Amino acid sequence: MRIGFVSTRFHGTDGVSLEASKWARVLEEELDHECFWFAGKLDTPEHSSSLCPKAFFEDPSVISLQEKLFSNLNSCPKDLDDSVNILEREIYNSLENFIREHSIDLVIPQNVLAIPMHVPMGLAVTNLAANGLPMVAHHHDFYWERERFLKGCAQHYLDFAFPPKFSEEFQHVVINSQAKESLMERLELESTVIPNVFDFENPPSKEDDYGDDFRDQFQIESDEILILQPTRIVPRKGIELSIELCSRIQERTKEKICLVVSHLAGDEGMDYYYQLVDLSEKLKVKVIWAGERVGEFRGLNSSGEKLYKLWDVYPHADFVTYPSLYEGFGNALLETFYFSKPVLVNRYPVFKDDIEPCGFKVVSMDSEITDEVVSETIDLILDKDLARQWTQLNYDLCMENFSYKVLRNSLENILNELMTSND
Repeated sequence: MRIGFVSTRFHGTDGVSLEASKWARVLEEELDHECFWFAGKLDTPEHSSSLCPKAFFEDPSVISLQEKLFSNLNSCPKDLDDSVNILEREIYNSLENFIREHSIDLVIPQNVLAIPMHVPMGLAVTNLAANGLPMVAHHHDFYWERERFLKGCAQHYLDFAFPPKFSEEFQHVVINSQAKESLMERLELESTVIPNVFDFENPPSKEDDYGDDFRDQFQIESDEILILQPTRIVPRKGIELSIELCSRIQERTKEKICLVVSHLAGDEGMDYYYQLVDLSEKLKVKVIWAGERVGEFRGLNSSGEKLYKLWDVYPHADFVTYPSLYEGFGNALLETFYFSKPVLVNRYPVFKDDIEPCGFKVVSMDSEITDEVVSETIDLILDKDLARQWTQLNYDLCMENFSYKVLRNSLENILNELMTSND
């Protein structure tokens, strides 16, 4: 089959782009299909990609529309509806060209029918599905999970397209069991859970020495314990809990601790970052805010400093903290298991429902750094054999539950079901 992936962007390391690339890899390399790409921002292969700049949610015309749709208006003025319809038609025409040019048999909308970051785009894809083109819609998070989408005048669009209520030649896929229940309760739509996955069949390569000097570059001493927080700096990541943990380990053991926070601040303003800086200074915790030099690409920045990818940093970590209050799934947690690192996890809802029951060995907490949490963490940092036992068990469990094999089997089942209903 010739399969078209459709979204607002397939570019960089956001969760949707990463999971879409994993799906495409399995579909092409293991199931023998061909994949093509349509979005407003792309870093996919040029020969199989169609760029439509107006499909990007950060296009100025889209930003302006979205602000009006989700403002405090109770009903949409006619000129706003007209603007939405004009942009929807433009994107629809581009989608038709994409499908015709690449002879697409099946479309996989990636989150574009779940979260209304781009309302006209969702409408265009829904209208395409209404014409009978088979689709497997991959939903990562829904509009009712985000407060900012619960106000404004867009409800009639949300009811129509986010997601649409088709049954024929249309499959819904969600990334966790909570989302499956939510979709059934709200819209009476059946869906299949396919969790986020990693290539656990192929462990991390040890041949690449690019990141060997990471500690030297950041002046982290050889006797310092490096604790990694592999997340963005936004309040739901609970980074204050990681700082508190480091402080209490230092008090208890007199060991020197260095907390490395991998990503930049700014996605949701800078207030939270400044609070964390104040807290780390108050608790005398050394924190490396590494986001300026850890990102999507290796190379040099404008100051001539070496740039690293996050995967260059994991091997240096003695321990990983993942105290998130909420996650759609938890890619960074799977990465931690992939790199065989012991980890602290705050028991966010999806972890409790979909990951914890598999039997993973982690230091778990319920939004509070207790004495027991501190003791367990110290044991894992200082007892390398214990850490090895836990991380090996975790890796084996990931092979069973979150590997490419799991994804391949799930996709194969869905495509067979879709083709059977189409015959």
